[in-house]
Amino acid sequence: MKQVYSPNELAERAIERRAVEAIVWGMPAVNADRMLQEMLRIGGKTNQVVYWRRPLDWHNQTLTPNPDAIYMIAFFDTKEEPVVLEIPPGSAEASLNGNVVTVWQTALEDVGLLGIDRGAGGKFVILPPGHKGGAPEGFIALPSDTFAGYALLRSNLKSHADADVSKSLAYGKRVKIYPLSMASSPAETMFVDATDVVFDATIPYDLRFFESLDRVIQHEPWIERDRAMIDPLSTIGIVKGQTFGPDQLTKDALAAAAAQARALLDHRYDLGFPPFWEKSRWTLPAPPEAIEGQATTYADRATYPVDVRRLAYTYLFVSVKRLGAGQFYLFSMRDKDGDAMEGGNTYRLTVPPQVPVQQYWSVTAYDRETHTLIRNMARPSRSSQVPGLKTNSNGSIDIWFSPTVPAGKETNWIPTDPKRRFELIFRLFGPKKEFFEKAWVLCDLEKVAAP
Repeated sequence: MKQVYSPNELAERAIERRAVEAIVWGMPAVNADRMLQEMLRIGGKTNQVVYWRRPLDWHNQTLTPNPDAIYMIAFFDTKEEPVVLEIPPGSAEASLNGNVVTVWQTALEDVGLLGIDRGAGGKFVILPPGHKGGAPEGFIALPSDTFAGYALLRSNLKSHADADVSKSLAYGKRVKIYPLSMASSPAETMFVDATDVVFDATIPYDLRFFESLDRVIQHEPWIERDRAMIDPLSTIGIVKGQTFGPDQLTKDALAAAAAQARALLDHRYDLGFPPFWEKSRWTLPAPPEAIEGQATTYADRATYPVDVRRLAYTYLFVSVKRLGAGQFYLFSMRDKDGDAMEGGNTYRLTVPPQVPVQQYWSVTAYDRETHTLIRNMARPSRSSQVPGLKTNSNGSIDIWFSPTVPAGKETNWIPTDPKRRFELIFRLFGPKKEFFEKAWVLCDLEKVAAP
């Protein structure tokens, strides 16, 4: 028997379907806007730099950040004119790793010690959509297909000692951002301190998602590859040049769509990712086609992997132009036995000796549900930069995860919340060829005890 729907039911179903697709498509832009809105909330503006004056703790609720560097995020807007990002020369004593991306988080360039400038620094000019002409002499042009975007800049640490943190911070604050018209005499760059402020950029699966997406649509030009979204977005009330003001029927449909999208994403995320080593629980944290697309601005016209892209930007931010040249990440959400990592258990991660990196390695625990640093924990990570990290007789290092410190393991311990699951990212900065040749293998997390 044919199902008969009322006009209101048909309208609500259409809104719901198209709202789910809007979430799939719009995830990276909403992810970026969430961070920008937090900067604005704490008093910053575009073409300024938000920073944390010491390694990150749980107050930073961005998605899977690195708590073993000094973080700075320079949000730019080229709608009025091109913007210059000036990176200072690096040295053995001070350097940074940075990634410059559009509001859709497609990569414009990697900068800093392992970027295109190879630590020499430089003046990078971000050119807006439709800009005529290139960059002035002495500047490196970064043509963008959006007005807005940001540069994630991580000033490297030799250690977590106060003196090294101060040096890293001082070097990072030599970064400059200013309009191109002021290049001959730049005004002082404004730095907005977010230390100890709850900076919540988690993805909201409710009306706020669509409000954020609408802000992006109103500010940015339509990119050619995305013009097919114009009509679907109009169905849910997002129209360029018009105020987003959904009625109650639309709000109800958007809420249902957000819940459905979150359930779909959670299911796909729980299926996991391809292992880096055979039979390993350590996986590549983003699908290769998403990495390739974001790095090349979807140069392959035969593909547009928005499904895997939306998944990636629910648990990370930024993209890397040349992944592996400067940094590489491994991800795990399951222990050696294939079980979820429970915060009430005690686990051991054995890091084999001679980790193949030029700079440092680190391992960080994140909340499994929010993909942020675990709230109210004293520390989120351990790294090869930590003074006094205890080493085994064979050169390996054991890192411990548990709600209370195991006896004698305080230096090598990462606390977990007994009420929540967690996940891990292992970072390698300056990975060597032995890593990619898989001559070195990271052990899986091993459960030692359960309550």
